[in-house]
Amino acid sequence: MRDIHCHILPGVDDGSPDLATSLSMLEAAKRAGITAITCTPHCRDPYFDFDAMWQAFYQLEDAAQGFPLTMGFEVNYHKLMDLGIQWVKALHTYGSADLLLELSVNASPTRFGDYERTIFQLQGAGYHVIIAHPERYRAVQEDLSLAEELVDMGCDLQVSADFIAGGRLGAEKRPGKELLKRGLVTYIASDAHNVRHYECFEKAWRRYSRYLRSYQGM
Repeated sequence: MRDIHCHILPGVDDGSPDLATSLSMLEAAKRAGITAITCTPHCRDPYFDFDAMWQAFYQLEDAAQGFPLTMGFEVNYHKLMDLGIQWVKALHTYGSADLLLELSVNASPTRFGDYERTIFQLQGAGYHVIIAHPERYRAVQEDLSLAEELVDMGCDLQVSADFIAGGRLGAEKRPGKELLKRGLVTYIASDAHNVRHYECFEKAWRRYSRYLRSYQGM
């Protein structure tokens, strides 16, 4: 079982501060039943340092003693627009066409039109767009049909497991459950910034994984 979104790399964003913490998180991930991890440090200000993030990946990979790790990024829409769409070649999940895309938490429903144009552009270039934590976006919380539109466009949705405890912003539990129960979610991910988030992952997986669009059992 792959965790497609986590902040386990040491010292590069607001996740693990050092290698010792990263290894503790790795052990917590194993206890939660995770057998492979895609590392997705933030591609957004103030954290984004491409070279340092790759160096941190190699450091963790060396210390992980063969545990399967893949490099990717959680790509913030605005940061991608600042960098230029050509940067997607360096930011998608290594070895696949997946791109984990983070939208704006406070975006209005009308702003989703801008996202749609960019998503279609990415898809046209051959990338598979995965929308990070839609339960966190205020527009989706107010109108779940926006999430349905993203799925109809060919995106996959990824819910972050801490929704089960209210989420990072405190309002994600209801929309997270509704998105899952409506069959709109393809991935539950840890979005882990610390060991505790893997405890949330284990609980969320056991309670809600049967609602996933791609559910195959644990």
